Amino acid sequence: MVDEKKYYYSEIFHSIQGEGHYTGVPTAWIRFFLCNLQCSGFGQKDPTDPSTYELPFEDFDVDSVKKVEDLPVWEKGCDSSYTWAKKFKKLMGYETPTVLASKIVDILKTDTNQNGLFLHPNSRQHQHLCFTGGEPLMITGQAASMGIYRSLEKRANLPSSMTFETNGTQKLTELFKQWVKDIPEEIFFSVSPKLFTVSGEKTAKAIKPENVKEYADCSDRGQLKFVVGASRREWEELENTVRKFREAGVDWPVWIMPTGAREEEQTATAGKVAEEAFKRGYNVAARVHVYLFGNAIGT
Repeated sequence: MVDEKKYYYSEIFHSIQGEGHYTGVPTAWIRFFLCNLQCSGFGQKDPTDPSTYELPFEDFDVDSVKKVEDLPVWEKGCDSSYTWAKKFKKLMGYETPTVLASKIVDILKTDTNQNGLFLHPNSRQHQHLCFTGGEPLMITGQAASMGIYRSLEKRANLPSSMTFETNGTQKLTELFKQWVKDIPEEIFFSVSPKLFTVSGEKTAKAIKPENVKEYADCSDRGQLKFVVGASRREWEELENTVRKFREAGVDWPVWIMPTGAREEEQTATAGKVAEEAFKRGYNVAARVHVYLFGNAIGT
């Protein structure tokens, strides 16, 4: 038996894709632990001024919960801080790709899909697989994803398409790039660059068009996905950032989503953001999972 390496993950769950191209498609999710960005500016009065930040996750008593699903959705700072903050590591799972593949199959099982098949026996429609985080394209995530694929392949139970939800900052290993090119299934890169005026992440660290061009060279299937509010400075930064990606040769569609981890925060600006987006020719993403489930963990 191969001695497989183990990887940290925070969640494996079954829901729909709520954003962008695959909106509404039933999806198996695996959320890896670790990220190179913190995005503490989300939801803050001034995302560009760290001195004004309020970060509720920092004061949260981790010992008050037993599992990730019991954590609240914080309205300020990264809504997925539990996927990278060290204080939450004790809540994470730690398994081999073979075990992770088994868990993915298990969460697909329902009364109408008792074997957990990606090709659903009832609808005869293909369900999707999404690798997210944290940041799933860190070196550990790349290795774990390929291992999960190989395990699903042995079971003859592969999805026809897989998404990597990434911030677009990570370089791909040569092994991963070759894997993307070699497998017959679609690899879809959903890239969410983090704007300084929205997330507080400095542009030099968060915006890497040259890396995303590397993704596009491996697969022509992808999208750029931005979270934006109604302020002028956010839209000016957005336009400048999109221009950088276009100049780098990334021609994927652009989707715009309103800021806010919870429904009430999104509703406050959603209409204005949507109108601004389609006037400029961009697609609008409603973040359907938030409207359906309130962005609860595990959805």
